[in-house]
Amino acid sequence: MKVLVTGATRGIGKAIFEELSKDYEVYATARNEELLKSLKANGYCVCDLAGDITKLCDFIKENKFDIIVNNAGEYIYGAIDEMKGEQIKSIFETNLIAPVKIISSAVPYMKEKKWGRVVNIGSISGVMGEAYASLYSSSKSGLIGLTKALALELAEYNITVNTINPGWVDTELGNKSIEDSEFSKEEIMDTVPQRRFVQPVEIAKMVRYLISEDAKGVTGQSINICAGLSVGI
Repeated sequence: MKVLVTGATRGIGKAIFEELSKDYEVYATARNEELLKSLKANGYCVCDLAGDITKLCDFIKENKFDIIVNNAGEYIYGAIDEMKGEQIKSIFETNLIAPVKIISSAVPYMKEKKWGRVVNIGSISGVMGEAYASLYSSSKSGLIGLTKALALELAEYNITVNTINPGWVDTELGNKSIEDSEFSKEEIMDTVPQRRFVQPVEIAKMVRYLISEDAKGVTGQSINICAGLSVGI
């Protein structure tokens, strides 16, 4: 089985890459070629999802992937009236438009094979909303809507589509988003019922389950892994 993981060089993406590499033929895409080389993937494509991804789409069609994990994402913190046009374009291209194009490129082979798995990495902010992260929240919310619609559209081909919504995760991106916000790590921790940050491997193991035959009846779902954050405090 051939898997493509986007944003595979850091954080959640790297954890997913390492977990799936135990049993699958895993390929990777990210912006940094040096980091991609260090992964020792079966193959890789250097690509910035906020730019022209024609090369990546061709790479997907050529390699005929059975499983797509749309993990790459961008986070911007700030008031909506302070967001510049380039920031708006970049975050939606990365978080929503690129996954649409990637799935579109992968689906013809999955349909032909009558089997496929798509796992999108969303965010709890796409479920609950996050003040001063409206671009991030809305782009991730769009990913959840895409998941539901595609699950219906592709069900007859034995293709499942699901989204995992992490809460606060102990990654470079997670810690940077704290630095960009007006709250300390301790203050944020107080809003999480389990009083801890989720570990990247927890997300990776859920991806492993969703692409397995054990999860063939799970499709169109939006699964929160957030240490209870979505429930309340």
